[in-house]
Amino acid sequence: MKRNIVFKTVFLFAVIMILSSSVYANPIHLKLATTTSTENSGLLGILLPPFEEKFGIKVDVITVGTGKALTLGENGDVDVVLVHARAAEEKFIEGGYGVNKRDIMFNDYIILGPSDDPAEIKGESNVTLALKKIADRKAYFISRGDDSGTHKKEKSLWQNAKISPEGKWYMEIGQGMGAALQIAYEKQAYILCDKGTFLAYKNKIDLVILCEGDALLFNPYGIMAVNPARYPQLKYIEAMQLIAWVTSVEGQKIIGEYKKEGKILFHPMAIE
Repeated sequence: MKRNIVFKTVFLFAVIMILSSSVYANPIHLKLATTTSTENSGLLGILLPPFEEKFGIKVDVITVGTGKALTLGENGDVDVVLVHARAAEEKFIEGGYGVNKRDIMFNDYIILGPSDDPAEIKGESNVTLALKKIADRKAYFISRGDDSGTHKKEKSLWQNAKISPEGKWYMEIGQGMGAALQIAYEKQAYILCDKGTFLAYKNKIDLVILCEGDALLFNPYGIMAVNPARYPQLKYIEAMQLIAWVTSVEGQKIIGEYKKEGKILFHPMAIE
């Protein structure tokens, strides 16, 4: 009798181990559409691996601008989106495409430019005045022009300044933040950038922070699952596991402790 109990226990343990190893050998794949800033900054490289190991879920990251990320969600091509454009996020939720939105973190936008600062905006804390000076001087300005969260923010800032930027000085490139920074460096132009990406790229580009600190430059990030009622085939449970992870004490700790050159790139919002 005792031998049978031991055999059954060993057999059950073996079955559990086989099933467990099978799960981790062939993990569930979860599609995450997110912004270039979360990837370029290196944050996802330290935030996602602990989640993948803990839950046996492989996160397939699709890095695009916020506009394209939300479009992927609207089409049911991804399970979860992590973006930074409040108005667009609210429209996504109101349209019935997303559910269970949570604020995850924030940083700030900054205006970068060449150290010789032809528009003389250095130290300007009013972003509206800074943009007016750039436009008045027709100093080179690089716009991502890709419907990303940064591009949406830039357009709103020009609109707030009552300026319609146009002409040879204003260059829309239709590319991500990393490429835009490189072009701004080559052209010695001004550019709007999130601080996290700038800190990650700081040693690769000869641009400096010239305008920061305005409340209009606040840059919050939100994460949400794509609505399973609209797309039942999506991995809603796994999407919610990811959302729970990045907004948990452990996930928020990883975000808050992630630094470049001793400086924090993103500030947690879910846990205060």
